[in-house]
Amino acid sequence: MKTMKGPGIFLAQFLGDAEPFNSLDSIARYMADLGYKGIQLPTWDPRVIDLQQAADSQTYCDDLKGKLADIGVEITELSTHLQGQLVAVHPAYAAMFAGFGPAELANDAKGQQEWATNQLKLAAKASKNLGLTSHVTFSGALLWPFMYPWPQRPAGLVETGFTELATRWKPILDAFDEAGVNVGYELHPGEDLHDGITFEMFLEKVGNHPRAGINYDPSHFVLQQLDYLQFIDFYHERIYAYHVKDAEFNPTGKQGVYGGFQGWVERAGRFRSLGDGQVDFPGIFSKLAQYDYDGWAVLEWECAIKHPEQGAAEGAPFIADHIIRVTERAFDDFAGTGADEAFNKQVLGL
Repeated sequence: MKTMKGPGIFLAQFLGDAEPFNSLDSIARYMADLGYKGIQLPTWDPRVIDLQQAADSQTYCDDLKGKLADIGVEITELSTHLQGQLVAVHPAYAAMFAGFGPAELANDAKGQQEWATNQLKLAAKASKNLGLTSHVTFSGALLWPFMYPWPQRPAGLVETGFTELATRWKPILDAFDEAGVNVGYELHPGEDLHDGITFEMFLEKVGNHPRAGINYDPSHFVLQQLDYLQFIDFYHERIYAYHVKDAEFNPTGKQGVYGGFQGWVERAGRFRSLGDGQVDFPGIFSKLAQYDYDGWAVLEWECAIKHPEQGAAEGAPFIADHIIRVTERAFDDFAGTGADEAFNKQVLGL
């Protein structure tokens, strides 16, 4: 068995305009002081990484790694969640997602898609130059407006949607394969890949591509009422990254999974800081250890109640306390007999 790495933290929700959250150096020091050993970088924010330069220059990447090593952290993965979203956007959401890409492409769906695809390919090269083996992103969505089958979906609509999604992602996955880097899709509401079934449908369409995998985040499964522990049994071989995020689901006589169009505080299902929700983290860490997951455990903080600085401060020791240092021997080795094949036959009366 293998021991996972951590604690790590995703920087996206902490970057801001004020010190120490407005530059990579200062936020990295802040997180290192809290006990984090790794940081996951949002590649859309130029304050933390120049993606084009990282893809083009090994020297830039070496300098970046060296600077972070001096601070006491390393990069866990690069993230292209916003760019991945733009690989596939249904027109119903075009205006709301326009800000995820360049302003000049806001009304150019094809241009946005081409830009996003190039961004993912740059991320593959940058990950290789940084010595990373996994990457995290979103799949985008063409079918999300049709998630509930009313009005009745036209025959073949889902098939057509997943065929097109796979067509868009296959060249990207090939680029990551060439770079030797796995892609972990965060299975997330709003994405066509949002649970195990949709991941399997996509996987079939991309020919079981070896780089197509999962960024495991149990919080989204709590909100869907999916068995997130059994999910690991099904898909552990494809879990390439792990977002440690808590959530709770408290249905009432007035609302359930769909949330009644309420804000995050008022929803039956909502994200929480680590330890404040309902996720069985001992069970998750045990299963991931059982299946030899040796990637990073990375906090993604999203909570509508607790202050992010408190969430970050509590997150590092929480993850550290849950990481299992796997055993190198069986608990009952003291009673071993040192038997060989002849002795085994004797025991069996053969």
